[in-house]
Amino acid sequence: MDFGVVLKRVIAGAMLVLPFAIKADGQETKRPHRNGAFYFSWGYNTEWYTPSTVKIKQSSLGNDYKMVNVKAQDHRGWDEGIFNMALTIPQYNYRLGYYFNEKQDLAFEINFDHTKYIISDQVVNVQGTMGNAPVNDYVNFNQANGFYYFLNNGANFLLFNIVKRVGLYHTHDRNFYLDFTGKAGIGPVIPHVQNMLYGKANNPGFQIGGWNTGVETALRATVMKYAYLEFSQKFDYARYSNLRVYEGRAKQSFGCYELILSAGVIIPRGKNNPLFTPVDKVNSDKH
Repeated sequence: MDFGVVLKRVIAGAMLVLPFAIKADGQETKRPHRNGAFYFSWGYNTEWYTPSTVKIKQSSLGNDYKMVNVKAQDHRGWDEGIFNMALTIPQYNYRLGYYFNEKQDLAFEINFDHTKYIISDQVVNVQGTMGNAPVNDYVNFNQANGFYYFLNNGANFLLFNIVKRVGLYHTHDRNFYLDFTGKAGIGPVIPHVQNMLYGKANNPGFQIGGWNTGVETALRATVMKYAYLEFSQKFDYARYSNLRVYEGRAKQSFGCYELILSAGVIIPRGKNNPLFTPVDKVNSDKH
């Protein structure tokens, strides 16, 4: 299935949640001001991965083995000339969220990271059964030797997050403010799976291939009320299953540490949103 179709279906389902948050925000008709604010950001990332054991099962070939503690790397792309390629080729990320409570410090967020996972060239210990015979061997894992393993069109973490904002500083007119945000969520992974094992290549493509959970902290600087720059760090744990390999399936899990730089905009639903209202006016409205 095409990645765009899969992602659109997942996000369309998630967007159904936002109207309920908006409706709940608007039910208190006696409230003098309508709160709520949407935000969207786009940015780029880099990752580091923990070692992972990849388990392969190819029943028709009599194979049930594992590649133990393989190491992997990312492929940033944005350091190769970001303006010379499409925006979605490098490792990118976006956030789409909505602040839903009166204090505007809680939000629901759709959080997507296009990350790339590539098993590095290395010597790999293979343990298990091959051709219905026991095996405990070492192989040179590289493309020239008939091996590669890419989630290179994306390991693709999708999370549905709850976000907490803590204000650190703002000017009197709120044209500049600095916030700390913490995020946590869970969601599916949508990898593009492409590999070759012992000279046998799979049929590459996108699939929903497991789940992931993550926590993220970020420092956000907002200028002229509506535009912001955000620097984030994220810890993600992903479990992949039923990944397509030649005549079989693979599964693995790994941890990921990620750094992200994003630019975004925030748009209030009402003109008296406390994120956008000068301090003296907010104080007067409380009396």
